[in-house]
Amino acid sequence: MSLAGNGVMAMLAMVTVAILYRALPVIDIGQWVMYQTVYVLLDTFRTGFLQVALIKFYTGTEKERAKEVLGSVWFLAILITLVLAGINIAFVPFLSFFKDSALLFTIHWFGLTFIASLPSSIASWILQADQRFDRLLILRIINQGGFILGVILLILFDQMNLQTLFMVNLITNVLASVICLLLGWSAVKSFMYRTKLAIAEIYHFGKYSVGTTISANMLRSADTFIISYMLGAGAVAIYNLPGRLMEIIEIPLRSTLATAMSSLAMAFNKGKQIEVGYILKKYAGTLTLIFVPVALGVLLFADVAISMLGGGKYTSTEAANVYRIMMIFAVFYPIDRFIAVTLDIVHQPKANFIKVTLMLLVNIIGDITGIYLFNNLYGVALATVLPLCVGIFYGYFILNKFIPFKLVDIFRLGYIQLRTTLRKFNTPKTIL
Repeated sequence: MSLAGNGVMAMLAMVTVAILYRALPVIDIGQWVMYQTVYVLLDTFRTGFLQVALIKFYTGTEKERAKEVLGSVWFLAILITLVLAGINIAFVPFLSFFKDSALLFTIHWFGLTFIASLPSSIASWILQADQRFDRLLILRIINQGGFILGVILLILFDQMNLQTLFMVNLITNVLASVICLLLGWSAVKSFMYRTKLAIAEIYHFGKYSVGTTISANMLRSADTFIISYMLGAGAVAIYNLPGRLMEIIEIPLRSTLATAMSSLAMAFNKGKQIEVGYILKKYAGTLTLIFVPVALGVLLFADVAISMLGGGKYTSTEAANVYRIMMIFAVFYPIDRFIAVTLDIVHQPKANFIKVTLMLLVNIIGDITGIYLFNNLYGVALATVLPLCVGIFYGYFILNKFIPFKLVDIFRLGYIQLRTTLRKFNTPKTIL
């Protein structure tokens, strides 16, 4: 169900991208991508502070403790939402001083959308912690499916422009949150069970996890900001296409992380460090080996994928080759991601924050240097290997102090797991 949920979301997201890229000019697409980048980055402060903390402190606990955690998460989520929305409102009187269109759209729409998405965001964290991926799938379909329906209606009634696009985005967020509140998925009634102790506990964990999550999103967003500044909005639109197609890697990776996180936390909380290492190596190794033939397929058919998603006007750009470069390095994403998640699970959020911050600094330097040397998007794509190497080796060095293992064991155990799984499917079943 986790894989299905992420798969459906990725398909809906790609349908959305395909429609928008055909319905809007390249410059407008660049501005929409910039707004989305800023929104996700700011939303990361709320998500990064609370999502991992909720899963860690809520999963597998007694009923009363679970209510305390959820109520405390609601309290902190409301506080963060009001602070960021208040900062947004403070910029409104100074709109005349800003000339950048993407920034103006952000000031106009961020606060309202951020408030509207609060109940549905908390509901999605709770559903993930409870492993109710069936309900999470329904929530995602309501949100993304409603947005696609709104976009199609705008096109049919010839009302498609950036302003109406932002209105549809706000309406779909309101719809998803109202449904979560009515169905009780957001557990808003738990707010009355919050405690100072639980709030403090979540805060002290979250102050590092939020830094990690923001840095991780900045790691992805930095490319967009640097490309926009050095190469323009058109280049942002081109670079976003292969980024969207990277969902072929992100879908199984996010799905596996969502299911493995609870298993890692449960094993560590029971003092089973060896099992923590086993889960890390099994999942990371299996996914890494699975991604190898996927990357080979992309090397052959990248042009077809870019044409299908973005349309013919992008076939003569750098998009296809950028996609090929990204996929080669993406094979090793599972190792980096699972090391990062495990650092949080073993109570090392500070080390994880340092890891991602180092990756961010290396990425920024690499992007600027790459564009300076190549003067095109290839420089940015090639630079992605640098932070990946830094993240894997630094994370391994720190994690190995708490969960001893060898990097080569990831590939060995992944091969064993993959071979065992394939044999199960290929073994003939005896009919009695």
